Amino acid sequence: MIKSITHKLIIGLLCGSSLGISLAYAEAPTEKIEVTSEHNETTPEELAAIVVLSQLCTSYGFNKDPNYQTGYAALVKENMPDEKDPIQALEQRAKQQDFQKYIIEAQNDAKKAGEQQNKDICGEISTLNKDS
Repeated sequence: MIKSITHKLIIGLLCGSSLGISLAYAEAPTEKIEVTSEHNETTPEELAAIVVLSQLCTSYGFNKDPNYQTGYAALVKENMPDEKDPIQALEQRAKQQDFQKYIIEAQNDAKKAGEQQNKDICGEISTLNKDS
């Protein structure tokens, strides 16, 4: 569940700006398509998208919502399952010089997606507060 939300976040950020206009006039699909990679490792791009969304969600005030905090913790844990403290590990990773190119790419993707789509994703993160 959380992994599929992560993939939705990444796909949404990467495709949001180019599909925004056409999606405004399209009907919502009736089936959900599960997008999973052939391996269970999270890519640097996915981690960077989570970092950038965390920054955006905080700026939108979502960090004050306990459901968001719990959902964010679950999202990070799902994507960094081997870490004892995944949030701290992600924060440290975000500070590393070799990770900055992924952060910049994710920031650009988030700008292209637009504020409303980013807020919608923050809202989705708030629903991840139940153990999956």
